Amino acid sequence: MIQKIKGVDFYGLFRSRSLQNFIFLSVIQISNILITVFSMPLLITSIGVDQFGLVSLAFSVMVIANIFVSFGFNLSGPRAVALNQQNPKRLSFLISHILGGKVLMAAVATGTILLLIVGFNLFRDYQAILALSVLLLFSEATLPLWFFQGLEKMKLISVANVISKLLYLSGILLFIHSPAQAKWVNFLLGGCSLFVNLLVLGYVRWRLGVVFLPPRIWRILRSLRSNVHYFLSNLTSYLTFNGGLVILSFFASSQTLGMYSLAEKIVMVIRLFPSILTQSVYPNAAKLFVTQPDRFIPFLRRAYLGGLILSLSFSVATYFAAPFIIQFLAKSMLADSVFYLRLLSLIPFLASLNMVNVLFFLVTNQQQQLFRISAWMCAFMVTAATLLTYRFGVPGICTALLATELLHFISFSALVARKNPDLWRRFYLFA
Repeated sequence: MIQKIKGVDFYGLFRSRSLQNFIFLSVIQISNILITVFSMPLLITSIGVDQFGLVSLAFSVMVIANIFVSFGFNLSGPRAVALNQQNPKRLSFLISHILGGKVLMAAVATGTILLLIVGFNLFRDYQAILALSVLLLFSEATLPLWFFQGLEKMKLISVANVISKLLYLSGILLFIHSPAQAKWVNFLLGGCSLFVNLLVLGYVRWRLGVVFLPPRIWRILRSLRSNVHYFLSNLTSYLTFNGGLVILSFFASSQTLGMYSLAEKIVMVIRLFPSILTQSVYPNAAKLFVTQPDRFIPFLRRAYLGGLILSLSFSVATYFAAPFIIQFLAKSMLADSVFYLRLLSLIPFLASLNMVNVLFFLVTNQQQQLFRISAWMCAFMVTAATLLTYRFGVPGICTALLATELLHFISFSALVARKNPDLWRRFYLFA
């Protein structure tokens, strides 16, 4: 087996379009991070720390609502498009009904949020901010990232993302100058994104020859029903890997919370690497699984081994560079944050272990199994994090997150071996 591993062609790791997918998905994530870094001091100066906190809180509500809006189409959509790349009629059907479904979900989410504000008087401190933030739901609904991911043509959508973020940054400089204007911040972000998304959809219509058909409500509902488990998988995964800070808030002081939050944000940014890699190879993997099954396993093996090497490099570099990273971001040496960052630094590598298992379930469309494991892992993380944080504080929650990532890999591997024994043997045993 060692000889076979040595024989893997790492230089041909992703080959053409998969490599481009990875690069342009990385550009999207990096541009999102950079815009946050640049906009944060501008907003704090313009609207003040208190209003900035409320804007951020409203944005967090929209992030959770957007999981409902996307409704798993970010997982099912690329696979469907990849399998029909040369079929304009089928592509027209897919984009029309998926966009229709996402817009419907955005309308439902908007109605629910406005009802909670007007009818139940919730979110009292930031009702106006939250009400205007709902435009972010429609920017998510019209974002055709999944479509271009399936086509394996990510350049346009990555450029469009950068343009929308630059428009947003320009809007902050031009229009946001006082605390009273805080309510327009998320509206501005959603408006810029929606405007650019509509331009991209125009390009899809006129340059790619894809026709937007009148969506039929019964087909939209059928699509939504078929995506329920993907939606639930996304929701439980989000809670699993982003719920640590909420759990810690019940046990720690605000100072400790801030120290941990800094380290966690750094690690979660690096943890995006396995997700980007999975999304990059997913369309081609789905296509090879159906059309050229003999190339499917070798393709995944190249991507997986290369991804493990890169993610391990990121984890090791994060561990040793932790003091410099904290010093750069916090402008002071926070020893506790350095310690927490080093504890969490292995997370990107542990997350990368599970990439191929997730791909097995995605390409075989076993969304129910995907949700089942995600739900169990969410329950394990919440339970372990609560008990360990209560007993050991921040080191406890760090241990819980590391254990969750490792158990995630073990559980997925066991389920793949049981549900897809042939794929498991061919990949892990070189059989």
